Amino acid sequence: MSDPMRPRAALRTAVVWDVLQDALERRVEATGRQALDVLDTGGGSGNFAVPLARLGHRVTVVDPSPNALFALERRAAEEGVADRVRGVQGDARGLFDVAERGGYDVVLCHGVLEYVDDPAEGVRNTVAALRTGGVLSVLAAGLGGAVLARALAGHFTEARQALGDPNGRWGDGDPVPRRFTADQLTALVRGAGLEAVAVHGVRVFSDLVPGVLVDTEPGAMEALLKLEAAAAELAAFHSVATQLHVLGEAGGTDGA
Repeated sequence: MSDPMRPRAALRTAVVWDVLQDALERRVEATGRQALDVLDTGGGSGNFAVPLARLGHRVTVVDPSPNALFALERRAAEEGVADRVRGVQGDARGLFDVAERGGYDVVLCHGVLEYVDDPAEGVRNTVAALRTGGVLSVLAAGLGGAVLARALAGHFTEARQALGDPNGRWGDGDPVPRRFTADQLTALVRGAGLEAVAVHGVRVFSDLVPGVLVDTEPGAMEALLKLEAAAAELAAFHSVATQLHVLGEAGGTDGA
């Protein structure tokens, strides 16, 4: 899957796109259908939904923000995929008020678990939306990345606070309600009945490297992308990643 987003944005999401590409290809092969049904919970303005629709898949985006859904509609129209993207207002807790239970080949749960009251319930709901043999993509904020970022910025007390806080928060001004370790995120996926087939660290280096270096140094962007890809699967780097990605797969087969 060629990344359709801007270079700096691609740097932050390339690892996830690579994992999704493999998962989509396996699902297409398993079902015999070129067009899959995808549910994107918290999909916002369509950073993943619109590119997936450009590949020919049907995508339903559930998001609580009317403004984000308006931007999604406009973006899908501009990209010529409005007929394959549907946006509905809702959230993970009331998912089946607006989405079909057991109706999707792939479910994305990106940037959601940090904000829900009960992450385990959120994961269970997304799993319940999957067809037999379906794929769940979970992306959430990593604890270690936040601790490292605060320390490198000279906020050592806040870094220590995040390290010891049950939710990984560095203080009252922290905009993120909850962060996870790789073990915690994997346990949530397994606890909902899926096999965690892949765990990756996302934005291991990209948030630490000065943007001016990446934007002006010849070949720096490509080299950094390769470095991120090489480190993403290594458990040693999961503990310092800004985000963590877990791919879960439901058992069984479904050729429907």
